[in-house]
Amino acid sequence: MIKATAKIWHNGTLINWNDAKIHVLAHVTSYGSSVFEGIRCYATSNGPAVFRAKDHMRRLRDSAKIYRIDLPYSVEQLCDALLQLIRVNKMGSCYVRPLVLRGYGNVGVLPTKDNPIETYLACWEWGKYLGPEALVNGVDVCISSWTRIAANTLPALAKAGANYMNSQLIRMEAEINGYDEGIALDQAGYISEGSGENVFVVRDGKIYTPPLAASVLPGITRDTVVQLAASLGLTVVESMVPREMLYIADEVFFTGTAAEVTPIRSVDRITIGSGVRGPITEQLQREFFQIVEGHAPDRFGWLTPVHEGVAVR
Repeated sequence: MIKATAKIWHNGTLINWNDAKIHVLAHVTSYGSSVFEGIRCYATSNGPAVFRAKDHMRRLRDSAKIYRIDLPYSVEQLCDALLQLIRVNKMGSCYVRPLVLRGYGNVGVLPTKDNPIETYLACWEWGKYLGPEALVNGVDVCISSWTRIAANTLPALAKAGANYMNSQLIRMEAEINGYDEGIALDQAGYISEGSGENVFVVRDGKIYTPPLAASVLPGITRDTVVQLAASLGLTVVESMVPREMLYIADEVFFTGTAAEVTPIRSVDRITIGSGVRGPITEQLQREFFQIVEGHAPDRFGWLTPVHEGVAVR
């Protein structure tokens, strides 16, 4: 269960948590007409700092544009609202959910001007998505029987509520069958992504990840790992990844705002590598947490301090 905080940001105003409500006949409840983000604020030695705030808010605006939702706030305004929300709720670290939806008005499939665009930002405490032990021990996953949304059906580049009905099916099937998570194939039968994570595969020292054309969400943490790997002299290749490549990989890992950098120890009951977190995964994971938790210099400029006048290392 979510642990409620005091305030939620709604259309430029801070409101009480329990006042953040929509009508049952809002457009979004029938048709999934929403876009959203997931953002982490980390506790650093110099206070809380938001990870890649501008990149997340840019993707939110991109998602809204793809779905023809007229978001009335700029990236800068959304980032300011984000910091205000964290400050007013006195959070040292938290997860932030920006959410833009079509509200109550017209009840037909076609949204009209009668459906107001509602913008919310909420934050709360949230630990490790797949469990704290997963960061070390890894997770067991399966290849889902559900195919990832195909090109020209729903736009995979948008982080939209409707798209995540597909993700729910993937995750529920995995759970029922005793796995921690599922990985979907794209319409051509190649690896796409998890229900809420991007996938990386390590083989003979090279790192492979599916391209955006494989119905992949352009993950912020995915991009983070690509940049970190390059800075460490590691080779990253965007290419179509056959299902069986996971079985013979040296390492496989997930990335995502919620999952962060999580190793995968088995796929379809086939042990990956030695069945423990591999050296490249561990190196990237360590580098990631060193930066986001403020233990190493923020050489990429990814962290935004929550409190004015506070510099992050």
